[in-house]
Amino acid sequence: MKTDLIDALDAIEKERRINKEILIEAIESSLISAYKRNFGSTANVKVNLDRETGEIRVFSSKQVVEEVEDAAVQMSLEEAQKINEYYEPGDVIEEEVTPQSFGRIAAQIAKQVVMQRIREAERGVIFEEYIEKEDEVLTAVVQRVEKNNVYVELGRTEGLLSSSDMIPGEKYSVNDRLKVYVLEVKRTNKGPQVIVSRTHPGLVKRLFEFEVPEIQDGIVQVKSIAREAGFRTKIAVYSNDDQVDPVGACVGQRGIRVENVVQELNGEKIDIIKWSQDPAEYIANALGPARVIMVHINEQEKSSKVVVPDNQLSLAIGKEGQNARLAAKLTGWKIDIKSHAQSQRTLFETFDAGEEEPVDPYLEKFGLGAGEDDE
Repeated sequence: MKTDLIDALDAIEKERRINKEILIEAIESSLISAYKRNFGSTANVKVNLDRETGEIRVFSSKQVVEEVEDAAVQMSLEEAQKINEYYEPGDVIEEEVTPQSFGRIAAQIAKQVVMQRIREAERGVIFEEYIEKEDEVLTAVVQRVEKNNVYVELGRTEGLLSSSDMIPGEKYSVNDRLKVYVLEVKRTNKGPQVIVSRTHPGLVKRLFEFEVPEIQDGIVQVKSIAREAGFRTKIAVYSNDDQVDPVGACVGQRGIRVENVVQELNGEKIDIIKWSQDPAEYIANALGPARVIMVHINEQEKSSKVVVPDNQLSLAIGKEGQNARLAAKLTGWKIDIKSHAQSQRTLFETFDAGEEEPVDPYLEKFGLGAGEDDE
């Protein structure tokens, strides 16, 4: 029976990955309470569970004193020296006080306490496992849909996908498989709570890491991401190798890599642009697919004025301003977009009478004369 206990603890350690020593300490602690409760003891006792045999023994500790004030925790010098003549005041004597019926009684009382400690230890193991998965992407299976929340299975625990972290328009059904981004892992009384997201920009980044070996190898870097989940994402990439095109690497042969990401995001549009250390070039790239004629930078205000061809203005701004908004978020710069015609009007409105007709700097920069097509 005693060795059965050790065998059971070994099995729990193996199957549930809970350190056996944690369980033994929990058992010893619960047995101390069981002893004091059942035998009305106020003595200083400790319980020892043999790690090899499973034998349980209870020991009472008493301090040697000249005059006994509390017999439960003290022993007179005279009594102590009957045991061993070398005992002196201040020494501590341990006596075994294991009752014959203690094993059966203690097992009944301690069972609930031990099981609770096992659950707590298991929750701790799960928490430590999933706290390391923060900012990672996991494959989840939809378990149930309740009001505005979706609960997903993540392996050893459950994840919560709240309405604010759902892609607009996505529908979820039980047993659906989907990729989720781990936002946060919290400790709760019921165990770890894993908060997951389908809208976080980190989801897009991790999906590209899965699809693009050059990102995994560190050749291509994801510098920035701006996302309006369910609609459009802009991702800026840079290559540490002049021989590797970062945009081409992310797009993949015949667009297979980016298409895999798009499918996982249910058709969300993705613009992959080349990052540049030059703010003007970076902003121009970020406004793609619109073509940019000129970018004027104000370093102090971290703002820019951008000129695009007349027929590209609506494309540069995007539907409801989305393209411009994402470009500003991606680059971290304020962006004011004007068409070429608008920029010319502004230029001539500030022209003082009597001066020579001003030269359009935007056309001059690109070698175009007045009246030439700016396409």
